[in-house]
Amino acid sequence: MGLLQEGTRESRLAALAGGWGVCCSKQERRLQGLLLEPSGNTPVVFAATKCGDCGPGYPTPQEAMKGPREEIVYLPCIYRNTGTEAPDYLATVDVDPKSPQYSQVIEAKDIHENTLGDPKGNGKGGFVLLDGETFEVKGTWERPGGSAPMGYDFWYQPRHNVMISTEWAAPNVLRDGFNPADVEAGLYGKHLHVWDWQRHEIVQTLLMPDGHIPLEIRFLHDPAASQGFVGCALSSTIQRFYKNEGGTWSVEKVIEVPPKKVKGWMLPEMPGLITDILLSLSLDDRFLYFNNWLHGDMRQYDISDPKRPRLVGQIFLGGSIVKGGPVQVLEDQELKSQPEPLVVKRLSTPLGFPWCPQMIQLSLDGKRIYVTTSLYSDWDKQFYPDLIREGSVMLQIDVDTVKGGLKLNPNFLVDFGKEPLGPALAHEIRYPGGDCTF
Repeated sequence: MGLLQEGTRESRLAALAGGWGVCCSKQERRLQGLLLEPSGNTPVVFAATKCGDCGPGYPTPQEAMKGPREEIVYLPCIYRNTGTEAPDYLATVDVDPKSPQYSQVIEAKDIHENTLGDPKGNGKGGFVLLDGETFEVKGTWERPGGSAPMGYDFWYQPRHNVMISTEWAAPNVLRDGFNPADVEAGLYGKHLHVWDWQRHEIVQTLLMPDGHIPLEIRFLHDPAASQGFVGCALSSTIQRFYKNEGGTWSVEKVIEVPPKKVKGWMLPEMPGLITDILLSLSLDDRFLYFNNWLHGDMRQYDISDPKRPRLVGQIFLGGSIVKGGPVQVLEDQELKSQPEPLVVKRLSTPLGFPWCPQMIQLSLDGKRIYVTTSLYSDWDKQFYPDLIREGSVMLQIDVDTVKGGLKLNPNFLVDFGKEPLGPALAHEIRYPGGDCTF
């Protein structure tokens, strides 16, 4: 879930432009950004910042692609449900290959909190408004009584006077793990809410028949774009939303990951469970990336034609269907055999079950993807219990930006199972001055 902000003219413009600023020294960049993360893994947003006299950032996404390579990343680390009685923290990881601390946690800081629902754990799809200078809470962005029934992520396009938000579920529903009966009872989201950006009110609600649990949503990076994509976790579909000829908004399914018939799992069919969509769109709006948290693969699609995405890259990074794990695949519409466990050079045991690709972040030049493995501690505990005991990891994937393709960097691995206070669950990845999900 993101947070809207007001503040100086510079901070507002940086936020609207996507926060492409990358400036200052590595040490200064460690201290930038605002993290908003509750003790329970809800998503994270960094405020765009201006440091010193470096300027407001890049004028366009295309210019950002030409910027310097990332040297550090931030990501929250969660201790909830792990047995470690300690506060969640913000980790700074060195991703500079020239650094002697490459692929290591170099700093840990406290984090701030926000929530998915009201104080009683009921659903409330609203937004918190922060002061752009002090980051103090000013109130809610939506009009009184005007929140959506459920909330999660959002994206806005001021040139079209629109913001669109998604739905997960009320905290009371998802906090104790996933129960399929809650889907049948209508307790999980399947709508997009279209907001008037200036009036702060819902003007349209879109039902997605094949869109159970819409999570991450992104407009294209083109600031004039009137279309984008949303990843629907449970139905394992990518839906394209767009402004139609009548001036309202429509949605259509453009990608579907078929479920696999399995034995030895909680249900007879296993969905891919698209939990993060990098919608990490590349800054040139050419590629879209997403993970299947249960199947264990990351995918790259060419979206030169947004109506007809084309699969050009795929890599398995663990998951629930690896060969030798507890799940047997009986019928698979995509694979001829179950994928092999992944072995990483710096890890003593194979990286297969219980690890799985979850949160992802693309470098500004589009050539590297960073990935972590924790979704939400209660769901981690249910689907990947060893992840709770052993902690999550952070990997790096090299991207072919010409023909398409994904390849693991075998020399990069951050093992959060070795943190000083005990194994931690690393989550969403952010760059100091803005990234491809902004």
